[in-house]
Amino acid sequence: MASVIRVPPPLWALAAALAQRALTPGAPTPTARRTGAAITIALASTALAGASANQFRRRGTTVEPFHPDRASVLVTTGANSISRNPMYVGMAGLLAANAIRRGSWAALLPLAGFVATIDRLQITTEESALKARFGADYEIYRATVPRWLDHRSVIPSRRPSV
Repeated sequence: MASVIRVPPPLWALAAALAQRALTPGAPTPTARRTGAAITIALASTALAGASANQFRRRGTTVEPFHPDRASVLVTTGANSISRNPMYVGMAGLLAANAIRRGSWAALLPLAGFVATIDRLQITTEESALKARFGADYEIYRATVPRWLDHRSVIPSRRPSV
């Protein structure tokens, strides 16, 4: 059986950032408004991803994206209560911030490519492993917390406790 080459999600994000740069040569100097918006989004995105990673470490479970089967705890609180994938949301947010800073609609294309790639190649594998590992608890979590972000991220409904 041939082995599959797996690309770490941060490298997908870096590739998308480089593609943003390649697609927007000679981007105009960012205005103060674009710079402020980009910094705000970048800080929020970094905080979201960092808070989730720290919570995984505090709970003693893996943040390794290629070994979700090694998860020892299902983390459903903090950043993981608004998204099942806050680290990936954070990476996507950094790409959105870069697109805003670059001031180009074309810079959104690599962001869309990153989200589609992570959604289909990475998250589906993680979800299968978490379902096998945590069963009904994961199914409840999956039913109540969005994969990325949606209205439930802003206005959480009454969620069953996991």
